[in-house]
Amino acid sequence: MSQSTPHILIIVQNLPVPLDRRVWLECQALVTRGYRVSVICPKGPGDPAFERLDGVDIYKYAPAPEAEGLLGFAWEFAYSWVRTALLSLKVRARGRFDVIQACNPPDTYWLLALLWRIAGVRFVYDHHDLNPELFRSRFGEPEGALKKLEYRVLLWLERRSFRTADHVISTNESYKAKAIERGGRRPDEVTVVRSGPDTQQMRPIYPESPRRIDTVNLVYVGIMGPQDGVDQVLHVMDELVHRRGRRNVTATLLGFGDCLEDLKAQALALALHDHVTFTGRVDRVQMAEYLSRGDIGVCPDLKTPLNDVSTMNKTMEYMSYGLPSVAFDLEETLVSGADTVLYAPSGDIDGFAERVERLIDDRDLRMRMGRKARERVAAVLDWRPQAEAYVGVYDALTGHHHEGPAVPVIVDAPASDAQGRRYVDLQDAEEFDRYLIERGALPVKVTTDAIRQLTAIADAAADRPATVSLPSGLRRQ
Repeated sequence: MSQSTPHILIIVQNLPVPLDRRVWLECQALVTRGYRVSVICPKGPGDPAFERLDGVDIYKYAPAPEAEGLLGFAWEFAYSWVRTALLSLKVRARGRFDVIQACNPPDTYWLLALLWRIAGVRFVYDHHDLNPELFRSRFGEPEGALKKLEYRVLLWLERRSFRTADHVISTNESYKAKAIERGGRRPDEVTVVRSGPDTQQMRPIYPESPRRIDTVNLVYVGIMGPQDGVDQVLHVMDELVHRRGRRNVTATLLGFGDCLEDLKAQALALALHDHVTFTGRVDRVQMAEYLSRGDIGVCPDLKTPLNDVSTMNKTMEYMSYGLPSVAFDLEETLVSGADTVLYAPSGDIDGFAERVERLIDDRDLRMRMGRKARERVAAVLDWRPQAEAYVGVYDALTGHHHEGPAVPVIVDAPASDAQGRRYVDLQDAEEFDRYLIERGALPVKVTTDAIRQLTAIADAAADRPATVSLPSGLRRQ
């Protein structure tokens, strides 16, 4: 093991960095604790082949074309593996690295770790997804010789990743159980590091672009793949708008993925084009704007072998911004959201819509749930204790010790973000409650009488959909 500052090489294939929030938080925790960090990942649109960002060296390759069918996926995995292996040589040319961390999917980089083990490099498996469960979720239980073979290959690849690793990092207790049961690892060889948000950084702002006060906005943020259930949001919107007459309800869907174009076509076919907005890929700045002015977060992931035991980042991101949310009753979503989320049985569109309506009609409930969600995510799910557990894995592997926390402590939180948008004062209970009711529809400071005027306007707007003029004193300063 190198006697100098340990160097960690992190491999990601699923998303570019820093777009992958979990991986970027891990990078920052390692840098803060005194490690040198390099990352290999695919390029996002307009990304350079190399950049140094906040102390992290990021090496990027052009991603493979979108895969279709078994041969397409095999080509994508092979192409990405070879590009990553070549870039690992480039990283090595600039200095020895001591540990490779591979973040799945896919479960293929154990072989690269074995090759580098000859040079004394150790391997940490950061277990993000259960690929065998993903296969069952997308294609059903394997039937026929080919599907059974594909499923067995996924189990074998996963098992090789588990068994090759010097240590396994799991995103929750359900994943840890799989590492023990399927991977044959001892409990002390697996560390749970939940993908909690940094709640000192991820907190509500007063948005720059206020929404109309006579509308209610549902928000989705995340990947739009076949297993993510985003089409369920469209079915809920169809129920609310066309069957229940909620003409003032809109939905903003943030993100991208294989199903984005199909979802746009479906929204058009359902005559929801005036009610649903697709933003495409968003960065952290844009996400803060949308989640700060939205009213209700939606978690449409259906109960599947994968979703039921996976931690949904979107749930905790909604909570960070004080957003009440509605979700299907997935096991790990119940763990994350507890009583700060309203739950419907998986696939029950009427039930989901009924719970959304309950939040639409009860402002006090929205306020109470938003406040409770923010309190829970900050007290129970925050990234800081997770970062300590994460960096502790590397301290134990490398023998490196560096004083201080893995995430810098912010003593005096700034009043505004880097874009000049004012943060909501979470220590001012009255102001926070007012924000939770308004969600960016009003100026920063309003009076109690103004709130009563807003309530009367919103009540009238439910029966008279039109652009409503703000009374004097409510217009944005």
